[in-house]
Order: sequence, then structure tokens, then C-alpha cells
Amino acid sequence: MIILDHPYVSKFLEETLIRTQIPVLRNEATRELGLSQQLNYLNDAAFVAEAQKHPSPLIYTNSENPIEWISRYLQFTGLPRHIQNFKDKVRFRELIKEMYPNFYFREIAFHDLDSIDINTLPLPCIIKPSIGFFSIGVYVINSKTEWPQILHQLKRDVADRQGLYPNEVINTTNFILEEIISGDEFAVDVYYNREGQPIILNILQHLFSSDEDVSDRVYLTSREIMKTWLKPFQAFLRQLGEVAGLSNFPMHIEVRVDENQRIVPIEVNPMRFAGWCVTDLAWYAYGINVYECFFQQTEPDWPNILKSSSSDIYSMVVADLPKDIHADDIEAIDYERFQAHFEDPLELRKIDYKKHGVFAFQYARTSHHNRKLLEDILQSDLKEFLILK
Repeated sequence: MIILDHPYVSKFLEETLIRTQIPVLRNEATRELGLSQQLNYLNDAAFVAEAQKHPSPLIYTNSENPIEWISRYLQFTGLPRHIQNFKDKVRFRELIKEMYPNFYFREIAFHDLDSIDINTLPLPCIIKPSIGFFSIGVYVINSKTEWPQILHQLKRDVADRQGLYPNEVINTTNFILEEIISGDEFAVDVYYNREGQPIILNILQHLFSSDEDVSDRVYLTSREIMKTWLKPFQAFLRQLGEVAGLSNFPMHIEVRVDENQRIVPIEVNPMRFAGWCVTDLAWYAYGINVYECFFQQTEPDWPNILKSSSSDIYSMVVADLPKDIHADDIEAIDYERFQAHFEDPLELRKIDYKKHGVFAFQYARTSHHNRKLLEDILQSDLKEFLILK
């Protein structure tokens, strides 16, 4: 069973649902997004009735927007409790405190931000909404002198994003201050099966342009990444699943691995894999349909998949607008030039940049010796692809 919502449903997901006839909640979003009438729609009552037939129903969402609906109608599944344990970053840190007893974190209300004594913080540290999404309102505080400007920008972010997402997805009433987690960052699409075992569907390395960068510009995967991290992440996820008591539960988890190979979670996005259907990258890289894996409770045949000696890199690039360019000042996007930057552009997904501040998601295959193409796009402000008025 699946609940679809804004901001985006990929054709790949839609076609999977038409072919498999997995039940889909008919809601306002499915109409607004213009989704196919060939989907196996159920109204609210029928969807709930179907879920009640199973002691632990398999439910997936492509977005976190339906969290409020789940909390209202699916309390009997136990899903709302798990969702809140993960969506609320303070609650999540409390949940895993025994796993990381020395980890510093602190909750603070938005209206109390002005009263923060910067001298009491273990700098560098990071501040972000306790319930957040898409790196909105996330800032690294490296020094005392940076704080006034960060505070000013943070308040502007809150004002600019009011009303764009439900409170269950982004809530800027409270923030969390926590220590910087050093090391390489990875994002893992995983589900816990009926036995509570974690089934990894993809591992994405998240690249950054600098220590201060908190954007979502470039994610990549490769057979080398999978070979290196599959077993360590499986072991970590087993421990997390035991602490949280998870089964029949999909999620997207972001972690960092420090110089001592210690895996520390950043945050968990419950009920879904990578947002904006970015999880579809697993199809291009490994031929894995992550949606079918979850609903059929199957595991990718990683030993055979990883036998290939290919060193190709499969990436997803988020083409976000420069912060100093207003969407209304843009005449058009030069999508042809943008795609031409990549060695093998696999799929371009155009996005309404006036609504979302992003003009495209680009999937691409890159030979190992051409990795610099991805590093260049990571450093670019992307202005070369904008045609201004």
C-alpha cells in the first residue's frame, strides 16, 4: 500500500504502481499531480480497511507530507510512534543515547534563539530545525563571529519557507543544536523486513563543496561504494533496528563515518527512501526497483551485482538556484547546456524552480576517470545555465 503526495512522483514509480497494482490512496495530491487513472486507487475508508487486514501492513510514502494523514488514520499500525521517533531530531537523539552516550545535543525554541550564549556552545556545531527536510534552515556555526549573520539568515529562511511544507515535514518552532559529526557522509535506502532484518537497497555518498556546505547538490553510488560499506552499514542498522523495534518499515538514513570508522547517524527520514524519488538511481546503477523490493519483501542479489568490475559512477545532481538570483529574474533554463555537462546524462527531471528553488534533478553515468565533471558541478553556482531577463 502506498500514499503519494507532493512535491514529486516520478514516472518510474508511477509505472511500477500501474504494473503491480499496489493499492494507492486516492487523495488531493494524486489529482493535483495528474497521476494515471490506471492506478489501483482506494479512498480513505477502503485504504484503512485494507491496512486493518494485516497485523503489520506494508505501507510506503514517496514524501513525508502524508505523515499527518497517517497519524490521524493509522494509529492502530504503530507507525505514527516510529515516525515521530525519527522525524523529531531531539527525540531521535534521546532514542539512541545509549548507542552514543557522549554525543552533544540541545533543543532550543525559535523565539529563544536571540538569547543563545554562543560562548556556551562546543564550536563548531550545527543548528537545524528539530523537524526538517531538504537542508532547509541548516547551518554550521564555526565561530562566535559567524553567529549574528547565521541567525539573521536563519530567520529569513523561516520567513521564506512558511507554508511550503506541512508542520509534520518542517517545523521551525524548535531547533536542535548538536556537535559536528565529522567524516564522509552517506545516505542509505533500507527497509526492515518482517523479521526486523535491515535490507539495504542502495548506498549513496553525499559530496560537499566545502566544510561549510550543507546542500544536497551531488549524490553518487558505485560498485566500489557498495563493496566497501554494505556489511558495516548492515551491522549498524541491525543495532539501530533493535533499539527502535522496527519491522516492515522503510526509511532513508543519513550517516557519517569518522576517521575511526565509527558510523554516526545524522537523521532518519521514515516511511520513504531518498526524497523526490531520488531513490530511482538504484535502477540505473544496479537494475534494482526499490519499490518492488519493499512490497515483495525481496533482497537485492548483492553478491552477483557486485561481481562486475565496472568502476562507473552513477550520480544524481540537484540543480538548485543560486541564493542571489530570484526566480522571477529568470527568463529560461538552458537545459540542453546543462545536460551537455555530463558524460552520459541518463534522465533529466525538470522541476518548477519558481515553486521549489530547484530547476532539475539530473541522473548521470560517469566513468571513473571523468569524476572531475561531478566535482566541477559541485563547485558551480549554476549561473551559466540560467538565462536572465
